[in-house]
Amino acid sequence: MSLSHSLPGPDDITRSVLPNGLTLLTRSNFNSPSATLSGYIPVGSLFDSDEKLGLADFATTSLLRGTQTRSFEQIYDALESVGAHLGFSAGTHTAGFSGRALVEDLPLLFDLLAEGLRTPIYPADEIERLRTQLLTGLAIRAQDTGDMASMTFDKIVFGEHPYARPDDGYPETIRAISRDDIRAFHQRCFGPNGLTIAVVGAVEPAFVAEQINRVLGDWQNPHQPPIPALPEVRPLTGTVRQHIPIAGKSQTDLMVGVLGPLRRAPEYTAASLGNSILGQFGMMGRIGDIVREQSGLAYYASSSLSAGVGPGTWEVSAGVNPANVEKALELIVAELRRFTEAGVSPEELQDSQDNFVGRLPLAMESNAGVANSLLNIERHELGLDYYRRYEGLVRSVTPEMVLEAARKYLDPDKLAIATAGP
Repeated sequence: MSLSHSLPGPDDITRSVLPNGLTLLTRSNFNSPSATLSGYIPVGSLFDSDEKLGLADFATTSLLRGTQTRSFEQIYDALESVGAHLGFSAGTHTAGFSGRALVEDLPLLFDLLAEGLRTPIYPADEIERLRTQLLTGLAIRAQDTGDMASMTFDKIVFGEHPYARPDDGYPETIRAISRDDIRAFHQRCFGPNGLTIAVVGAVEPAFVAEQINRVLGDWQNPHQPPIPALPEVRPLTGTVRQHIPIAGKSQTDLMVGVLGPLRRAPEYTAASLGNSILGQFGMMGRIGDIVREQSGLAYYASSSLSAGVGPGTWEVSAGVNPANVEKALELIVAELRRFTEAGVSPEELQDSQDNFVGRLPLAMESNAGVANSLLNIERHELGLDYYRRYEGLVRSVTPEMVLEAARKYLDPDKLAIATAGP
């Protein structure tokens, strides 16, 4: 079997949309006795007010703390007794969920998913227990140099845009959220429209469709709001720098970068390959080589490109001795300048392309990897044949295209620079 044909494609992905707006994606894999369930629902921090930021996260994290038919203990006993797993997490645009079970236990997993989504009761004692956990997490975040540099970087890059806000809120906003707020949020925002579920494993698509119809086919929420429109992000007009002092730390975390492309932007693949060369491939690319290996100025140094439904970021991050911040920063900015002036060599691009193509089958080795890939093509409207076309898309990128993408986004004179440490 050829590489491309072993990847998911239109002939082995079954996609259907229920009358209530739920999208179901299934792919059979009879090489394992289990199945993975993954998905998302359009409920994220975009729906939160500034005063109660973290509400979507709080409501989502509480979904399995008790439902109309089972207590928190009963839910986890049911999962544990069959060695299954199910969990929820929240983000900016969506709340995600993932689970796995042996095929014979899938009906239980579907039951619990539907109960969590449709009939959570948010028990008062569980809400307060979770609030304490959330506040503890925020207290730890405030002392984490990496987290604080990242939050500060987002604020500089995104300004007044919703992406500047942390999905998990602030201590004062978490304290302001009542149980009634959580219940009202669930009743208003949770519904089947835009709910997307991927199931991969030793199952027939017809069986999965029958089960999903059984537990979620009749779900309706006439009040479910549309996804809020995203405002424009204003690019920086010059370099902006901010430091968050955190006493008693031996490391300063540094983030340098810019606004990046949308996931479905035509230059995304070129930017992604360029980013690999800049600060990912091998020992963290050019950035890792010059800042860490050659100069010994950083504990770690790499670059990343985060792109989604809205604009992402293209950033370099490093952990450095506080005495070396200026030297490290100088080298990073100089490397960004070289990257946007001279571009990449054909050899560097070839290495990066080989890496991208070679690691794709590895990402598809597990049911979970395939399920996440199906969600990726659905979320970004890439087409069911995307992974069959992937090698061609990657190989078609030229050094000129990488340079063009770099020049479009990476302006060394208009950078967001955030540091956190002593």
